Amino acid sequence: MLQNTGKLAGCTLFITGGSRGIGKAIALKAARDGANIIIAAKTAVPHPKLPGTIYTAAEEVEAAGGKALACIVDIRDEQQIGEAVQKAVDKFGGIDILVNNASAINLTGTLETPMKKVDLMLGINLRGTYLTSKLVIPHLLKSRSPHILNLSPPLNLNPIWFKNHTAYTMAKYGMSMCVLGMAEEFRGQIAVNALWPKTAIQTAAMDMLGGDGIGKQCRKADIMADAAYAILSQHKDYTGHFLVDEDVLRAEGIKDFDQYAVQPGHPLLPDFFLDDAPETLVQKMEEHGATPAFKPPPSASSSSSGPIESTFDAIRAVINEDVVKATQGIYQFDLSGDHGGVWFLDLKNNPGGAGQGPPPIKADVVMTMDSGDFSKMFAGELKPTMAFMSGRLKIKGDMTLAIKLEKLMNRMKKAKL
Repeated sequence: MLQNTGKLAGCTLFITGGSRGIGKAIALKAARDGANIIIAAKTAVPHPKLPGTIYTAAEEVEAAGGKALACIVDIRDEQQIGEAVQKAVDKFGGIDILVNNASAINLTGTLETPMKKVDLMLGINLRGTYLTSKLVIPHLLKSRSPHILNLSPPLNLNPIWFKNHTAYTMAKYGMSMCVLGMAEEFRGQIAVNALWPKTAIQTAAMDMLGGDGIGKQCRKADIMADAAYAILSQHKDYTGHFLVDEDVLRAEGIKDFDQYAVQPGHPLLPDFFLDDAPETLVQKMEEHGATPAFKPPPSASSSSSGPIESTFDAIRAVINEDVVKATQGIYQFDLSGDHGGVWFLDLKNNPGGAGQGPPPIKADVVMTMDSGDFSKMFAGELKPTMAFMSGRLKIKGDMTLAIKLEKLMNRMKKAKL
């Protein structure tokens, strides 16, 4: 764990959605320095399914060594935010740090998402973040160590992160766009950054999305709290960054990440908006006993997604431990032409995997070619070696893996017979 240094002692943090999960973990980390924490959230009475209230969180903050102010706040309500901000200033003399943590999630497609849910996500994630920032910024401008930290992802514009849940992605990226804009608007005055987890974090929201089996594939919220602490300890000139928790902590000298795992040693589930495609996340969740509440709709199946997705469906069908053991390589395919895009094939880590987007681990070989030639290659109509020699295939990395790939193609050909 990242050790506290005392840098946040006496600082006042306004944390939205701070009654549980990552928000509360950040509050407790800062409290150990002796910080003042405003818990701004809606849960004033115990929820039948979710742990904690603003008052129990405030008690934990004070037990950890900080001072707390619990405020009932729906961040869609300008008056409630304004009153909470004023209470914070009256009690602690100002605000130094804003953590925009509150968020709503609903992973459904355009036709399946009621407008009530759309309004909720846009109202909390985008508008709520913007509004809270707007009302807190005048006080941050008076601070010696002003920070805004949004818990939102890098702006990855790969369409795979839009196609299954456009409304959620729009709302979540709205938080990230606040970082992009405000960091530049207040450069030299306020540090404005975003933080996102590399892996799934065990929270009430994740339990809802993955069911009882999801926990062992997650890290604890402590990793996000430690990363947030490191960011908030920086000078105000450290701004405009889209940060991932593990990268932040590696830079701080942390090497043991098993300490953050719910079940050390168990395979971890990558979080959204980074490298693994949604289909791959679903596959990994199901492999380890989770029951994902989100799945790509039937329209995303190979019957309507084109020849490349169909080819990858055939590839997935023949991947097993023997293939992985014999190959020991991670492939990245950069395809051009009518069905261009980036795809990966993991034949190095059991149980293997394949999907759209870059591989979750650096590729051992990158193969660049036309999408039509790719389909022909896996249909047995074009050998990789011949494609390479004729200039139709460019290979960067381990050349022997191209030869090994022919064995997989032969397996696929036999499977068709």
